[in-house]
Amino acid sequence: RAPRAASRSPAPGRSRSGGERRSNAPAAAQDIQIRSMDLDQVITLLKPSGSKDLEKEQLKTLKKVVKHFENGLPIKNVAQVTKILNLCAEKINEQEAFTESLCELIKLFGFPFQRKKSTDETNYSVEVSQSIAQLGYLMSVPSSKVKIQICKSIVSFYDKELPGKLLSGYQPTSVNYKIKKAEEGKLAKILVLSLAFVENQLTEKLWVLKALQHLSTSEISCEHMVEAQAARRLCLHLNGADPSGELVFRSSDILWNLLESASKGEVINQLRSLECVHALKELFVDLMRGFGHSDHQLRNDVLVIVTLLAEYAAVPMIESGFAKLLIVLATFTEVKLPNPLVKGFKLAYSYEDFEMKKLLFNIIGILSRNPSAAQLLSENHVMPALLYYVKGNQKPGFHGWSAAHYEELQLHAIAVLASVAPVLVDKYLSCQANTLLLVFLEWCVGQEPYFGQGNSFHGAGGRGSKLAQMRYSLRALRSVVALYDDAVSTNLCDQGAISQLLDILKYAVDKSEEKEDTVILEIQADILFILSVLCENDVHRKELFSSEGIDILISFFKMDPRKLYGGFGHSFLLLSAFDCLWSSVIGCDIAEDYFIEKQGIFLLLDLLAVKEKNLSNIILGILVEFSNNPKTTVHMSLWRGKRDQTAANLLIQLWRQEELDLGVRRDQYGRIVDTKKPIATSFQKQQKVIPVSASCPSFAIMEIAESLRAKIYSLFCKLGFENLPGLSAKDFVTLAIIQHYIDFKTGEVWSEICAELKEEFRPVTSDERALKLISEMSEDTGKMVVSLQTEILEKQHNHKIQEEKKTYKEIQATQIQRELINKSWENFLARTSSYEALKKAKILQEAEIEESRSKAKIENGPDHSTDTPKLHATV
Repeated sequence: RAPRAASRSPAPGRSRSGGERRSNAPAAAQDIQIRSMDLDQVITLLKPSGSKDLEKEQLKTLKKVVKHFENGLPIKNVAQVTKILNLCAEKINEQEAFTESLCELIKLFGFPFQRKKSTDETNYSVEVSQSIAQLGYLMSVPSSKVKIQICKSIVSFYDKELPGKLLSGYQPTSVNYKIKKAEEGKLAKILVLSLAFVENQLTEKLWVLKALQHLSTSEISCEHMVEAQAARRLCLHLNGADPSGELVFRSSDILWNLLESASKGEVINQLRSLECVHALKELFVDLMRGFGHSDHQLRNDVLVIVTLLAEYAAVPMIESGFAKLLIVLATFTEVKLPNPLVKGFKLAYSYEDFEMKKLLFNIIGILSRNPSAAQLLSENHVMPALLYYVKGNQKPGFHGWSAAHYEELQLHAIAVLASVAPVLVDKYLSCQANTLLLVFLEWCVGQEPYFGQGNSFHGAGGRGSKLAQMRYSLRALRSVVALYDDAVSTNLCDQGAISQLLDILKYAVDKSEEKEDTVILEIQADILFILSVLCENDVHRKELFSSEGIDILISFFKMDPRKLYGGFGHSFLLLSAFDCLWSSVIGCDIAEDYFIEKQGIFLLLDLLAVKEKNLSNIILGILVEFSNNPKTTVHMSLWRGKRDQTAANLLIQLWRQEELDLGVRRDQYGRIVDTKKPIATSFQKQQKVIPVSASCPSFAIMEIAESLRAKIYSLFCKLGFENLPGLSAKDFVTLAIIQHYIDFKTGEVWSEICAELKEEFRPVTSDERALKLISEMSEDTGKMVVSLQTEILEKQHNHKIQEEKKTYKEIQATQIQRELINKSWENFLARTSSYEALKKAKILQEAEIEESRSKAKIENGPDHSTDTPKLHATV
């Protein structure tokens, strides 16, 4: 077609008379009418031909292409237009005139693509994603206009407004279509790599960052950016010259998106270098000294990024000096010591400064997890700064902060204190932190009016009260007491902490009766834990606790078991109460006796009867400890549960359930099945023989600590195995196993020893004979128990038969009696309805009377008649 078109149009070139005339090729291209099918011809026209005379025609043709598609590119033509873009890009190196046309063509990619059929989006999916990726590759074109236009078009992908005009017969693609194709083509990764082309061009760099900022809203694109080391590239160029401030704003926003949406570990790995941390530090210092509102917002954004970095110990926060700067900045208003790092910096007490203060407190809490930061925290007076807030709120606000802001900072500081105090114990004690916390807790339960705002995360549940302050103060105390440091415990007890904590616990219990809340439950649990640690292994402290503490503990054990499944924290509270009972009561005779007198054993058995597996093990352990007190067994024998259940019956039921859970083999009557391993669990039978050192416990020994059976056996040793009321024959069958538990466990241990010996070497004859004898003795014990169990079952069977016979005789006697009554009634009816029957009855009656008379007559005795005159009845 091109040669024929050339023959129809005169071309400029030199005529025979010496004048200028056109060549054939330009004449061929002049009248091309651009239609949807003519793009291949345009591509042919733009291909290198070695002739410079085609430039005007090529530019004219490109303008027609732009004009034709000014309302959007059809999807089916996107690949062809991309080829045209590439051809134009090749020409720009030599012919700058193509720059404008290339920009106009790139602009077309900013409009929504047009589809004629609903299937076009799927059919041309690969071509479109490749074309959009090609836009990123065009960033290598040495033209600022082209680069900026590429970024503008990419930004236009996120424009939700449709163009004013649409191609006739076409519909625009869906709003997110090009965004999805950009993800598939990894456009974000290509743009990150293109930053190398605009390194010294601020305007172009800002446009690239703007495009990346839009792309970073997608998780997929964020992952692609991370592949191109985007985090490191952006961080190292944060401090570039930029009067507008856009460089920092857009870069920090992209970094934040990467940390939230991409692989956090990979992003941190890119930012963990000393150069990146120095760059962030330098940027933060510049923003810290800024006065504008935007500077303060950017400063806080950078702090958020730094916070995420500080969570990783591998990030050189301490080595770079950044950690010290942040610590000094967090505490300089409370400590009030001159420091060159914050010279000239002043708080404006604005909302941005309030957010910065919270972020700095948070960073201190994060740094406290790093052992390397302990000295830094100590040297820069973090402990006094945090303890500054441990005091009652006597004014609406402090040092320019509003009441709500000060309350939130106070709660945040005390929450951070719980993290810092265990790291700086010596500093904690030297600052008399225990005293300050106890005084503060006294204020929390005092009658002074205070209305907490309760708006913040730390203020949850404390609106209108001091509960939030109490909650975090106790949490701080708990964190230090949990170290089991004698100096801390002694310091607390010397100040009367046990009595004060019991008063607070009583206050919290009263509050929970009014309204149950997770905060109040947590407060009670924390106090119980602190008391447990303080009283453990100290009889005198247990005596101090028993005077008031046992009555409070009793109230916890009266808890409705249904609350354990409510999800409010009652289960954790009950476990804390058990822990306190174990540590603060057991081991002190006075406390134990008082607990038993308060029917504590009855309450423990009531809870045990709930058969909650998580609680049963703990309660049985507590009962075993209490069983050394002779009063315990008396109370256990007297206890009766539902349906008159006895303690022995309850323990046997728990034993059977435990064996069922462990997979111990028993027959349908509960008898031993395997006499060689009578109490072995399914887990033990599956284990192979593994030789272990003498210091390492075997499976048979470990099973004792993990299951309930050893504790139940210990309790029966105190209760006795005879004269136990409320037991059935099935219970006695199980009791026979319990009674010989220690014998069976000894046999298991010897069995393990034999197996280990055979794995290592062959015993000598005498040892082998001894091991065989021990094994036979264990098996004989099992057989003896089986025989006893069978005897019990037979006795039960015979007893049932005798009971059945006795019952049958009672039924038979009852039936005979019923028949006699019926016969008597029939005779009575016959006498009343038949005169002949009545006469016979009368004759019979007289004969019986006569028969009953004595044959020997009394001399001169009276003769009494037995007849009643005129009586016609025989009853």
